[in-house]
Amino acid sequence: MPEEQDWRMSTILVVDDQPAVRRLLGVVLEDAGFEVQQAEGGAEALEQVTTTPPSACVLDVMMPRVDGWEVLRALRANEATANLPIVMLTAKGDPQDRLRGWELGCDAYIPKPFDPPELIKEVNAVLALSPSERGALRERQRTVVRALVEGGQGQRNDRNARNGRKAG
Repeated sequence: MPEEQDWRMSTILVVDDQPAVRRLLGVVLEDAGFEVQQAEGGAEALEQVTTTPPSACVLDVMMPRVDGWEVLRALRANEATANLPIVMLTAKGDPQDRLRGWELGCDAYIPKPFDPPELIKEVNAVLALSPSERGALRERQRTVVRALVEGGQGQRNDRNARNGRKAG
């Protein structure tokens, strides 16, 4: 039986513009044995990952100035941070938002409000996977969520047609 990796003392960068959310995430992650860095916005997060690289990042989407989508895009485009495990933790839980997260390269997507044990499970999971395993997982998630989004759009178009409205 393979030995289970101990991820305690890995450093997690928490990026959220709301201080109360950052504090809560800090407590949850520290209680699970992680070291926590915090950034109150996207620009600060991008600076921190280059000066003190974390083991993984928990990233909100809706932030002023530089949002989570932009941070995710920038991290994936930079060779030095392209393989950083990223967990999106956001109020944007619609299938289209999830698809966007997977397409931009997140490794896990958790809608708010969140369940702390689920967050810890996802952080541990992304830390345990190699970059190639995370890439394969992202591709599977994109395929599943894309099918849900396209299926939902088709159902909406069918409903609109039955009700005499234009699809769209």
